Amino acid sequence: MSNTLYDQDFFAWTNEQVRLLRAGKLAQADIGHIAEEIETMGKAEKRELVSRLTVLLAHLLKWQYQPERRGKSWRNTITTQRLDVADHLADNPSLRARLPQSITDAYKRARLAAANETDLDTDAFPTTCPWSYEQIMDPDFFLDRALS
Repeated sequence: MSNTLYDQDFFAWTNEQVRLLRAGKLAQADIGHIAEEIETMGKAEKRELVSRLTVLLAHLLKWQYQPERRGKSWRNTITTQRLDVADHLADNPSLRARLPQSITDAYKRARLAAANETDLDTDAFPTTCPWSYEQIMDPDFFLDRALS
């Protein structure tokens, strides 16, 4: 069992590392773990993008393949996820370069989610995302403004 502060009390470790870094005491800082945590944070930002795209794409699939069940809730989820994706990319502009792969990854999950939530077979949905990023993010794409 490790006796390092990193392993015993992560919150205390983060505060200690911040103090050391701000004081310019790099030699005393836990550089290995700091690098690991920064890398983990970067991966989390990518996962967040894929997660938001997954929800958005699943709802777009449901919207297209079950028009009889369209409602305000689905429309609001689509709108909210579009805003959240846009905000996330504004905060992390370098993720734009990863959009094609992120959409591919998200669509695989979205297809499964849509099949599960609609009781349609996964084969009812295209195997690859049928929409461009521009369509996915277009505020008027698929949405029937007549819903009240």
